[in-house]
Amino acid sequence: MTLSEIADGLEVTASQRDRGVAVADDTETPLVDRLAEHADALPCTPEATATLVDAYTAGRSVGDAAREAGVTPMTGAKALHRCGVEGICPLAPTRREVVRDWLDGRIARSEAVALAGGDEADFALATYVETHDPPSEIVEAVDAHVAGSAPIGGGSAGSSGSAGSDDDALGGALGSPDGLR
Repeated sequence: MTLSEIADGLEVTASQRDRGVAVADDTETPLVDRLAEHADALPCTPEATATLVDAYTAGRSVGDAAREAGVTPMTGAKALHRCGVEGICPLAPTRREVVRDWLDGRIARSEAVALAGGDEADFALATYVETHDPPSEIVEAVDAHVAGSAPIGGGSAGSSGSAGSDDDALGGALGSPDGLR
């Protein structure tokens, strides 16, 4: 059997998100100000959302980022989802189909919760993810922020994003090129 025979009939069922050209935002507008224009689309304040994004992109868990922002973990997860952060939904894709079936009225809620696994909180968050798409304006603002207009995890809501004294982000961890000879 050849490779072309094995691949015959395969099709791609998922699509990748086209991120376009990398964005370097030099407006120095803090994320909190960018989010303020879209505050009605967020489940918490723009200040809390900016803190969530900074903490989460710095490597903290959703729960830790939510505590830092002063919101519940559920609200933190919802806000991160609205910001376009991938992987927030606690259910696997096949279990999310069960949530969609319930939302479409094909099965009862009790049956959907049982089939989806997890608990009520997982089901509630998956329902939110399925019914609330991330607004493109918010996703673009967060992408620009994460791309480098402000320090990831180190900026406050009012930081301008300048590198300042952090020019050597590795702190001399790398030796000089002269040592390679």
